[in-house]
Amino acid sequence: MGETREALRTRAVAKRYGPVVALRSVDLSVRPGEIHALLGANGAGKSTLVKILTGVLAPDSGEIEVGGRPVAFRSPADARRHGVTPVFQDPALLPDLTVAENLRLTGTGAADVLERLREMDLTPPDFRTPAGELPLPLLRMLDLARALAHRPALLVLDEITAALPSDYAERVFAVMRRTREAGGSVLFITHRLLEVQEVCDRATVLRDGRDVDTHVVAEGGEDRIVAAMLGDKAVGAVPAAGSTAARPTGEKLLEVTDLGDGGRLKDVSFALHAGEVLGVVALEGQGQDELFELLAGDRRAASGEVAVRGRRLAGRHPREAVRHGVALVPSDRQEALLPMRSVRENLALPLSGRRWGPIRLNEERRKVGAVIERLEIDTRAQDEVRRLSGGNQQKVAIGRWLVGGFDVLLCFDLTRGIDVGTKHQIYALLRSIAEDGRGVLMFTSELREVPMVCDRALVMYGGRVAGELPAAEADEGMLLNAAHGLTRAEEVG
Repeated sequence: MGETREALRTRAVAKRYGPVVALRSVDLSVRPGEIHALLGANGAGKSTLVKILTGVLAPDSGEIEVGGRPVAFRSPADARRHGVTPVFQDPALLPDLTVAENLRLTGTGAADVLERLREMDLTPPDFRTPAGELPLPLLRMLDLARALAHRPALLVLDEITAALPSDYAERVFAVMRRTREAGGSVLFITHRLLEVQEVCDRATVLRDGRDVDTHVVAEGGEDRIVAAMLGDKAVGAVPAAGSTAARPTGEKLLEVTDLGDGGRLKDVSFALHAGEVLGVVALEGQGQDELFELLAGDRRAASGEVAVRGRRLAGRHPREAVRHGVALVPSDRQEALLPMRSVRENLALPLSGRRWGPIRLNEERRKVGAVIERLEIDTRAQDEVRRLSGGNQQKVAIGRWLVGGFDVLLCFDLTRGIDVGTKHQIYALLRSIAEDGRGVLMFTSELREVPMVCDRALVMYGGRVAGELPAAEADEGMLLNAAHGLTRAEEVG
């Protein structure tokens, strides 16, 4: 019998952008009928490699084989013709075009996409709807359905689960398993190591533009992956979350009473105390988006009240929320940053908006420099913040408010798509913010973060707070059941 041809093989693939080396030399092998994880810290070269494998970029050197045959992709369409189809980290549907128009751009049959959505037990949207009007999780699933409609031999999934709630992520895992069972292959890029252990057969780790480890997942474990990703870099321990006592004792910084938006959000009440990280847990569409938008001043409430240190917040504009000491860090870094501006300008932005008159450059330099040092922000590409890795961009989005000052920090899924090392830095930062006497309200789609970072957890279901419990007692199974409305978290307040 002849040797089985690999679904994908790369040899010494390299890529640089001027003086910046993105890939030094990567050897990667994906077998037929395999789910293969591609891992690495932000800036390790994963995104560059994915773009090369899918025809977006050409390598400077090295070889690529698909099904045992040498290839040199000229475009994403060329890659699709060779059986390599990606779902990229950001939605690939143009927001101003309808779903149907987006499908026509890639020659994808609408009937095939509908079939794939139904196989995933999803209700298809009206294809006459502009893509920009659809929620992000549904856009990700549409991207996946469009890729599957091309019947790929190798499906490349780049951080698809980062923007998905748990129930949608399970649908993605089911697609991956069906692909494997049918003899196809999946290259899966993720920062969630539990997902690797749950669905992947082998894993390759990149560091500094090289492949540094490939192993069978069942024989490795999280410690091996983290060690390979970080090399000599040590991850500092995350300070322990607060006491598991049910009732926090600090001053009430944020009080929410019977809050509603006239639609999905109904009669939400809770308090955030000084010195506390309060977690919010919910599946997609349970009112968490509306809650954070109301608190940040992006929309006005139809009922109820919000108070910061006892002062009522009318919610007319985000500027009012900031004046009251409420700052938002969204999950989408592009919403928070000025991508063409420098690191310094992004960090100093709150200072320029709080007073008239000349800018105090010495004060600005001092505050910005202190935050860069505290957050260990990589400033090698500081002239344009868009050139930073995703993890460093998120540090800038948080650091802006450390420069400007706040009482309450609203964090909406801020570790999505961030490497494990940077996640631990952010966890430690949130705990230190709480220890300084401020408060953090944190929604996360990664349930394991709740007991790691939070003091208490609110579970939302059907637009309401379904329950509250000490975070240290909240394992993932308990939170998932409560988030699905199957059980109620124990009321403690």
